[in-house]
Amino acid sequence: MAPPPVGPAPRRRLPLVLAAALVFVLVAVGLVVTRPGPVGRWLGDAPTTPAATGAVESAPVAVLAAADAGAPSPSADGLRAALEPLVADTALGGRVNLAVADALTGEMLFDRGGGEGTVPASVTKLLTAVTVLTARGPGHRIPTRAVAGAQPGEVVLIGGGDPTLAADAKGFYPGAASLTNLADQVRTALGGAAPTSIVVDSSRYSGPVYGPGWDDDIPTGGFGGAITALMLDGARNNPKAGRGWAERVAEPDLVAGRAFAKLLGVPADAVRKGTAPPAPTEAAAATEPAGSRAPGTELGAVHSPPLIRLVDIMISESDNIVAEALARQVALARDRPASFVGAAAAMADVVSELALPADGLVLADGSGLSRNNLISPVLLTELLALAASPDRPELAAIFGGLPVGGWSGTLRDRYGAAPGTAAGAGVVRAKTGTLTRVHAIAGVVTTADGRLLTFAVLTDDVPPDGMEPARAALDRIAAALAGCGCR
Repeated sequence: MAPPPVGPAPRRRLPLVLAAALVFVLVAVGLVVTRPGPVGRWLGDAPTTPAATGAVESAPVAVLAAADAGAPSPSADGLRAALEPLVADTALGGRVNLAVADALTGEMLFDRGGGEGTVPASVTKLLTAVTVLTARGPGHRIPTRAVAGAQPGEVVLIGGGDPTLAADAKGFYPGAASLTNLADQVRTALGGAAPTSIVVDSSRYSGPVYGPGWDDDIPTGGFGGAITALMLDGARNNPKAGRGWAERVAEPDLVAGRAFAKLLGVPADAVRKGTAPPAPTEAAAATEPAGSRAPGTELGAVHSPPLIRLVDIMISESDNIVAEALARQVALARDRPASFVGAAAAMADVVSELALPADGLVLADGSGLSRNNLISPVLLTELLALAASPDRPELAAIFGGLPVGGWSGTLRDRYGAAPGTAAGAGVVRAKTGTLTRVHAIAGVVTTADGRLLTFAVLTDDVPPDGMEPARAALDRIAAALAGCGCR
């Protein structure tokens, strides 16, 4: 079969912001992110990124330099000469699809199977980020509520889908809401009356708790887990577990309910699953005796960090549990069932709303753990370009968590160790994806001439034991974009 055509193809052009929105500088206390839009309001005027620890630099060091709007754009011939030998690397397996676009004009500069749906693995999270920021907005916070139950002494804990909720201030995610705070509110609302039982309501989500197309070992493999509307610390068994692999509990909602019961002095055997009664009418609430609460009366509520923070966490640490929670927020915002099927349909709806190219798009989850997902490189490059648009400042939140080559996140240990990758250190900013036989990378890169490009390379037919060679081959492609003018 003849290879797909290579070279420029007519695409819609997007009005894009200059790369000032993508400038990241290491200063005394950490990585400072410059982003457009009302970020302070979205963040509640809190710091965008917690202060980093470690050695203090004596002077600022550039991590990503600003692009030059006047820099020449690479040519199709120049990109072909630079990339074709790298794409032919046998380490990438039998199916390699990629696209490279000019971020300033939106012009597609290099397209080799770019329109073909390819298994994206965790690169799916870029789509999840853009769709949830569109559907909910960067400042949205996910509630966890407590209401009076149907029976005297009964308190209902209602999960709204916050994956970062913690039992106390020592949870896994910085700045998370806590059940300790919620329990204090409940005690105040009850006026000293002691609760006697806890009902756990996780009915906000529906359908299976494990995704379609997930490998058999994912539920117990430490990178995925049961997706329920109520959980603590991303369903981790131990909130002190390090980033990445962590043992997950089988029933996150019940574990959270028991933790809440303990805080309220309720025995663990008085915790059960159920649903909250409807909120009372004003007339019913007015007739309640002093000190009592009508069934369904709110007793307290706590809220997650804003979505702009959750998106940062999802992308920078490739957090699968957070990703699935954010995908369900898209479903809820678009009046779809908060399930794997509903979330996938809602995300596809938003892709259409944004006029992004949906050819070849198949979605089954929001994390990329599913092998049923298919996303084209062209969709990813145009999505990244749209996120940099001055018309959509809320979408620029995706760049805050994108790992930097040789510096942070999943690219921390890449770009430098493998031959031919050093040029990408500090100038490639991208999301990676990995499943057995599947390897992907998509992000932004500044060329040696100073031109900002968006790129995506997806391959889903790599030999099972070829992870490291495939990663190095992907990094050489991105490094080639960084190291040449390609004119």
